[in-house]
Amino acid sequence: MTVLDHLAVAPIVVPAVIAPVAMMLMRRYRTIALALSLGGCLLMLVSAIALFALAQDDAIHSYALGAWPAPFGIVLVIDRLAALMLVLGAVLATVVLVHAMVTGADQQGWHFHPLFHFQLMGLNGAFLTGDLFNLFVFFEVLLIASYGLMLHGQGALRIKAGVAFVVVNIVGSALFLIALGLLYGLTATLNMADLAVRIASLGAEDQGVLRVAGLLLMAVFALKAAVVPVHLWLPRTYAATMPVVAALFAIMTKVGVYAMIRTVPLVFGAGSGAAAFVPSPYLLPAAILGAVLGFVGVLAARGMREQAAFAVLASTGTLLMAVSLWREATLAAALYYMVQATLAGAALFLVADVTGRRRGQYADAIVPTPRFAEQDSTGLLYLIAAIAAVGLPPLAGFVGKLLILDATFAEPGWQAIWLTILATTLIGVIGFSSSGSRLFWKAAPPGTPAITAARRSRVDFIAPTTLLVLMGVLTITAGWMNAQTRATAAQLMAPDRYVTAILGSDR
Repeated sequence: MTVLDHLAVAPIVVPAVIAPVAMMLMRRYRTIALALSLGGCLLMLVSAIALFALAQDDAIHSYALGAWPAPFGIVLVIDRLAALMLVLGAVLATVVLVHAMVTGADQQGWHFHPLFHFQLMGLNGAFLTGDLFNLFVFFEVLLIASYGLMLHGQGALRIKAGVAFVVVNIVGSALFLIALGLLYGLTATLNMADLAVRIASLGAEDQGVLRVAGLLLMAVFALKAAVVPVHLWLPRTYAATMPVVAALFAIMTKVGVYAMIRTVPLVFGAGSGAAAFVPSPYLLPAAILGAVLGFVGVLAARGMREQAAFAVLASTGTLLMAVSLWREATLAAALYYMVQATLAGAALFLVADVTGRRRGQYADAIVPTPRFAEQDSTGLLYLIAAIAAVGLPPLAGFVGKLLILDATFAEPGWQAIWLTILATTLIGVIGFSSSGSRLFWKAAPPGTPAITAARRSRVDFIAPTTLLVLMGVLTITAGWMNAQTRATAAQLMAPDRYVTAILGSDR
């Protein structure tokens, strides 16, 4: 086998190697460690793009670790969905890491870079694995790393939010193991392709337990995605952590959505009896509530980071409205929206960081202040990021919402979806407009203390500007991107292709 034949494992191996080496070098050879960390992100991005190019042949590729065949060994799967998520994660990670390095945010703790790469290892593993137990393992890797990143920079508020974050995810992990135990007891396998085959052959006496296992599994994914009513951890956690960390966390909720998209059509599809499309009755109402609560939170937020956190919650709700119908067209629209929503959420956190660094003691509080350095430039960044997050033309958020509206028309519940998207967009416009006017336009009341922040270099504009430019590119290439997501959705809704690619044509 050539090196290219092992490319599938690179997104996992690269951060797994970089993390411990960077940790050993950081204290004495910081410059080398920083170069290694950034180089690791760039290498991961190159490998993700190469895998994305590989997936363009529309085939589903598998990589058997240790040459053990499925379902007995660990299998990594490279299809259009996995490749898309790998590129999205690598792009976001590279931009965020650059921002952390140029602003010095990474210097507020020795272990930022190792934890950062361990988190990327968990994310990439979750996207690539073809086994539910290994999905649990990679979830735990990224969660353990996220605990440390969430506390980066310390502070009482951060520790308090971190404790709640840890407790919530420990509960989720316990439920995940229970669901896996039930599925393994029923089928004697946790390989996703093999599960799809064996669940379809279960008898009537096993249907009740199967449905319970499916509901537990979906509850875990909903917790990871911060779906209402298990969403309360997200606003507090994301608003309390450092903006550069929260920007990376913008993709974490999408991992929960990814897990639903990966498992439901394949494992809990039309042939799975009582567990067929198991989250469907609950997902649409929860998604609608999530979008409403998220945009109401944007309107009521008292700080820019809190507002960005609620915007992430709102985007997940909007995304899941399309996912909940489990149609090829709606999944395609959801995937396009997911890419831009992740970039928009991260951009909001980075804009909050850029603004807060210039407002001194006022930080990111949404209150009028005396004029501060680069106020007009940061206001422009905020305006563009808000347009992307709300979904107004001409940026990709508008295209994504338009695709969702078009794909859901005449589907069951389309009236509620349309009403929610249109109403929440209006609420979002009001919320961001109100905040923007107070932050960048209204004059401070007489007697307001002057800002004490020192003048800063504009180098920290690089990362948020890059994300906003990428959303512009996503808009310009909307036709090509829509074709990509349609092809991805077609693969997802043809589970037999996945099963044949992993297990062979004799299954």
